Amino acid sequence: MDFTRFMNKFNEIERQLSPTSALRLSFDNISPETEEPPDGKRLWGVPVPPFVSDKVVSWIEEEFNEAPVYYNGNTVLKKVENVRMIDRYNTKNPTVGTLYLTATHLIFVEPDSNKETWILHMHIASIEKLPLSTTGSPLLIRCKTFLSVTFVIPKDSECHDVYTSLMKLFQPVSINKLYCFNYQPAKDDFPKNVGWDFFKLEAEFKHMLVPNENWTLCSMNEKYELCDTYPRQIYVPKEATTLMLISSSRFRSKGRLPALTYLHNNKASICRCSQPLSGFSARCLEDEQMLEAIRKTNPNNDYMFVVDTRPRINAMANRAAGKGYENEAFYENIKFHFLGIENIHVQRASLQKVLEACEQKSPTMSAFLNALESSGWLKHIRSILDTSSFIANAVDKGISVVVHCSDGWDRTAQVCSLAQLMLNPYYRTIKGFQALIEKDWLAFGHKFSERCGHIQTDAREVSPIFTQFLDCTWQLMSQRSESFEFNERFLLILHDHVHSCQFGTFVGNCEKDRLDLKLAERTFSLWGYMSNHLNEYINPLYKPNVDESIKANLAPQCIKFWRGMYSRFESGIHPREPLGDLLLDSKEHCNSLEDHVQHLTKRIASFKNYISKSAKKLQDATTTTTTKVTKEPTTNEINDNKYNYDKKLSELSAADDDHPLKASNMSFANLSLNAEQTSPQALSEEISSVALDWKSMRNVTTCSCSTPFDQFSKKTHCWRCGEIFCERCIDKNVALPGHDSGKPVPVCRGCFRQMQKQSP
Repeated sequence: MDFTRFMNKFNEIERQLSPTSALRLSFDNISPETEEPPDGKRLWGVPVPPFVSDKVVSWIEEEFNEAPVYYNGNTVLKKVENVRMIDRYNTKNPTVGTLYLTATHLIFVEPDSNKETWILHMHIASIEKLPLSTTGSPLLIRCKTFLSVTFVIPKDSECHDVYTSLMKLFQPVSINKLYCFNYQPAKDDFPKNVGWDFFKLEAEFKHMLVPNENWTLCSMNEKYELCDTYPRQIYVPKEATTLMLISSSRFRSKGRLPALTYLHNNKASICRCSQPLSGFSARCLEDEQMLEAIRKTNPNNDYMFVVDTRPRINAMANRAAGKGYENEAFYENIKFHFLGIENIHVQRASLQKVLEACEQKSPTMSAFLNALESSGWLKHIRSILDTSSFIANAVDKGISVVVHCSDGWDRTAQVCSLAQLMLNPYYRTIKGFQALIEKDWLAFGHKFSERCGHIQTDAREVSPIFTQFLDCTWQLMSQRSESFEFNERFLLILHDHVHSCQFGTFVGNCEKDRLDLKLAERTFSLWGYMSNHLNEYINPLYKPNVDESIKANLAPQCIKFWRGMYSRFESGIHPREPLGDLLLDSKEHCNSLEDHVQHLTKRIASFKNYISKSAKKLQDATTTTTTKVTKEPTTNEINDNKYNYDKKLSELSAADDDHPLKASNMSFANLSLNAEQTSPQALSEEISSVALDWKSMRNVTTCSCSTPFDQFSKKTHCWRCGEIFCERCIDKNVALPGHDSGKPVPVCRGCFRQMQKQSP
């Protein structure tokens, strides 16, 4: 198909249509959930809307009679041969391959090594068409996953086609055009509704024993009338009156009044809000009463902290705009602290400098370290950890804290969630960390769609706020790895899918947006997807119940550059096998062998039990026979061994009460010599169904499907044969007959098919 000719004709027809034409309006009304037309009219296998006439369909079929090209099930919009992909570490020998442009991905395939590079359109941060060179037209693509790649396309016209197409595809104008509304899994791993009901805000607060005698559920925000960026269920002090809540909401920026986000077991709490609209002299008596009511919920202390996460000079500058900070003279029994985390614009510029440091063509030690230092990124990470540590230490000592920044959805979300991570071991588990994100980021209204640039928006609103939160979490993991149930891969998956829009979990700016978009009905949940891959995120060093609370080491030497995030696509700087993967692999191998040993132990015990009871039966029977022979010497003794064996065996089989193989407490199929029960062949299959030796990961460079392994491809063992496969080839989980637990474990496709043939 001539893609350029098709697009030119399409644009010509589009220009001829007036903005109010019936055909254009009909096309504008098409949504992803539009049903297939009843008459079955299709073009190249794709359903055609009913308002498109047969004449138009015939014209398209005549003009463009070539069927679409597909790659791995994706319709290819543009295919370009002999494209060079430049790696900055290997500029003299670029990789040559084929570039495929689909509706959702840009795919580069290296025919020699069979390696594929997939770039999701939603992951693209910027596209730059570089000046024409002697080898072709370069196209520089930078991604939100920190992949930076240059494709040199032989013809400038083809490069222009790819460039213009990507500019339209990578950042939709409407939120309804995001990838999540059209995404369908390749296989039915999980239904669409799985994951959306994993977390409920009421249940999370019940874990903190809220509501109680001091805190209650406020029903005034059921329709988002009090604050449209807050959740419907907000918890406030019992002493707070309706007037106090309404007045405090009006006195706070964006209506974000003080609300409970965490209650510690010592009754100290963390509440969050936005800055007051105080200007230079304004005050609100009800807001002052609201903070006093929060202080009184903690009877163990007669004062509390108000933490303003901004630098003092920034807060003072906001006074000129009618905002600012609390006047200490008006708020009694409160101590105020400014803790100096910079705003979103400084953080965005800082990350850009980090990327420039990582993209140096010939980096020296001093050049890289100087560039990293000048970015200020590690200083910002330390500042966030410092503020979070201050809050966590205060709560641990029994002092309640109210936290705010400007609008209360960026820096406030960072430090409140990190403080809880330090205080409560529940939030350091996989389920708890997901619940923390649901509560403090999704429910309390972090602006994910704007901060991540999901759609075309003001570039000044984009900022790596959530990336910094994950970075701070990784810093804590590096210092206290035994305290976290999850590993680095878990954080990377979270980061990538926050930006991918493949799932609807992080689409929208607040809870109300997600309800209006009906995301739970129209899209898949990231939590549902991750629940099918939990074994990939387990930290093998995790020790639950080690410490109730943890503290961050804020020494400059302990704040590290996260190479696994910002330089993960750079070849040659990562270990051949990540230590976490090796440890997890060893742990899984040990678990498999222990499960197999337990199964064999029970089998052997059952055999011993059977033999001992059979011997006793035979002994008793022999004794009885001897007695009879003594009393009746005239009886002829039968010396046929086969006859005696069959006779005793029939007696044992008829024993209903104490036959050793009829015990009800066995954890596996009852063992018997009866052919209808377990056969010798079945016993042999049980023993051989578990791989005793697993292949070493060190010398494996490619999967059996020819897919090469690199630093971010996980190698997975088949628990049945012990061979190593990529994630595509080991997508089955079944219970092995040789395992006592009966839990499903990963097996390759070949072993899965073999087990299906063996099963009755």
